[in-house]
Amino acid sequence: MGSTGFSWTLPDHPKLPKGKPVAVVVLDGWGEANPDEYNCIHVAQTPVMDSLKNGAPEKWRLVKAHGTAVGLPSDDDMGNSEVGHNALGAGRIFAQGAKLVDQALASGKIYEGDGFNYIKESFENGTLHLIGLLSDGGVHSRLDQLQLLLKGASERGAKRIRVHILTDGRDVLDGSSVGFVETLENDLLQLQEKGIDARIASGGGRMYVTMDRYENDWDVVKRGWDAQVLGEAPYKFKSALEAVKTLRAEPSANDQYLPPFVIVDDSGSAVGPVLDGDAVVTINFRADRMVMLAKALEYADFDKFDRVRVPKIRYAGMLQYDGELKLPSRYLVSPPEIERTSGEYLVKNGIRTFACSETVKFGHVTFFWNGNRSGYFDETKEEYVEIPSDSGITFNVAPKMKALQIAEKARDAILSGKFDQVRVNLPNGDMVGHTGDIEATVVACKAADEAVKIILDAVEQVGGIYLVTADHGNAEDMVKRNKSGKPLLDKSGGIQILTSHTLQPVPVAIGGPGLHPGVKFRTDIQTPGLANVAATVMNLHGFEAPADYEPTLIEVADN
Repeated sequence: MGSTGFSWTLPDHPKLPKGKPVAVVVLDGWGEANPDEYNCIHVAQTPVMDSLKNGAPEKWRLVKAHGTAVGLPSDDDMGNSEVGHNALGAGRIFAQGAKLVDQALASGKIYEGDGFNYIKESFENGTLHLIGLLSDGGVHSRLDQLQLLLKGASERGAKRIRVHILTDGRDVLDGSSVGFVETLENDLLQLQEKGIDARIASGGGRMYVTMDRYENDWDVVKRGWDAQVLGEAPYKFKSALEAVKTLRAEPSANDQYLPPFVIVDDSGSAVGPVLDGDAVVTINFRADRMVMLAKALEYADFDKFDRVRVPKIRYAGMLQYDGELKLPSRYLVSPPEIERTSGEYLVKNGIRTFACSETVKFGHVTFFWNGNRSGYFDETKEEYVEIPSDSGITFNVAPKMKALQIAEKARDAILSGKFDQVRVNLPNGDMVGHTGDIEATVVACKAADEAVKIILDAVEQVGGIYLVTADHGNAEDMVKRNKSGKPLLDKSGGIQILTSHTLQPVPVAIGGPGLHPGVKFRTDIQTPGLANVAATVMNLHGFEAPADYEPTLIEVADN
């Protein structure tokens, strides 16, 4: 890098001094919504965030964290932690996962690339297996993309297709799995009428089968491997529709946690195990919950669980899920190439950087922040600390998570004087919000607020500056609503819990004793988003941002 005609040297900001340590705090899943009993941030005791919001209006504002503001196809698309941290770190808006896949499918480019040509070699004598989340939630995958891929592959020679479904209930309504399965089975029936052997082969709920992340619980991936690859599961059914309806009828069953099942023929044999010579595509475009399965499918040297049988396959991801690990090595759609991130610029301009979170969000303040890139830019100037997340329990069981430990690590880094930037992610609002447990999410929000206090107290001690923001909404609205904003009720009269992210804006707050007294938020940016934060942070360090970055949120009033 560096030989491409631009300079890595950032110009000094004409009005802002250098040298003050800057703390960047990302509250995960912390949006801004109307106050009511389902807004856990409002219900929780959050005196620190309340004081930032109400104490200095010119130093608090809202920005967009969803849709086109973070590179997603439309403003109906919820933001997520990956695209949010990409935007926060990159300072520019890049077409993201879903949009890249949409473009590749619409243009037909997906069928011309190396990845598709590679799996196509299995079409003559093998089976094409498609594994992924069956949902129209648009966070990890989309049903219409699966439908187009089925059509495109069958038109290009796939004679035998098996789909391994993961039911959602997290980014979409619980219970919607039944309708999605009906739609898919109808599509596969139409392919069968054209002489293509196309069937659903296995399934299970996303949080119990396959879609673990950050190596939190390999048993989740193993349950998927056993069903998808080996054709073995505790439940066997003749059709996926029968499977989902039957398993959902169990007490306290929900789509996220359906147990693994396989579809069997009349003799009781699984209809779609993965065999030598087959092709496998993981259809999710979002990386975090596909990396572990990708490792199991691709790595010859693998010790996380006993795979029992490792078929010789041609495997491709919908995208490459980890650019540094080059995983998977084959993929259908190229990821956004995010170069010249703010993190790299700042390190190359001498900014010593500390980043910390717990396991479930550690990649967000490192890998995603740095443009989908693992590792350090300069290990002499950077330190990344990962605190192990709880495993084997759902996050509502221990909703404080590791917020206190993250805050203490950040505090120590700030007080050490060794770092110019300390950035953290506090995952509580998002991870506990996803469980749908309102009481636990209130506890989670209080814990995150307490963590912010520890960090801001340290900033105060060293005369530093803070910027507190979020990556997307979640905890601020825990109920599904009708068009007039009233909570939706289920058949028994209970409220319908919202477990997904939201379309709400998120806060950006600045302050600290080191902040130049003339700094305030600009009022001339019409619809600022998360990408505007990078230039802002660069300014707080005393630098001007590169010209092609989204404009800074701040200006300096002449005193």
